Amino acid sequence: MADLSEGQAAPDFEGKDQYGNTVKLSGFKGKKVVLYFYPKDNTPGCTAEACNLRDNHSVLLKKGFVVIGVSPDSEKSHRGFSEKFSLPFPLLADQDKKIMQMYGAWGEKKMYGKTVTGVLRTTFLIDEKGIIEKIIRKVDTANHTEQILKYYEK
Repeated sequence: MADLSEGQAAPDFEGKDQYGNTVKLSGFKGKKVVLYFYPKDNTPGCTAEACNLRDNHSVLLKKGFVVIGVSPDSEKSHRGFSEKFSLPFPLLADQDKKIMQMYGAWGEKKMYGKTVTGVLRTTFLIDEKGIIEKIIRKVDTANHTEQILKYYEK
């Protein structure tokens, strides 16, 4: 598992979004990126997080951000999730968990008192030059945009 920290270069990745388009981090040089990892389409927490980012998407765009979601679900699952909730950003299908492992977003966690291996809900804020500015490990799914913007109020 990768142990990334703030100030490091974000690992470049490539993945397919919900419509089969290839998305690469390097394709967003010059823009700030909200890269968020989430466990599963159509689950309560993941839906709350995605809808919060959707509802505040125009605010994020005005501040120079692009939003990219990543989970181990398939392109087909992402397409249905994206269309059901009108999500205006790409959702990458990381079924082999390659991107999640690059970012340390796949590993052991506690669920219902048991240790399981799965997605560690994490968001990376990446600057225009590809440097990790902030890592949010305790994501408030219902108020995620506020968490992101709070970092930039300084």
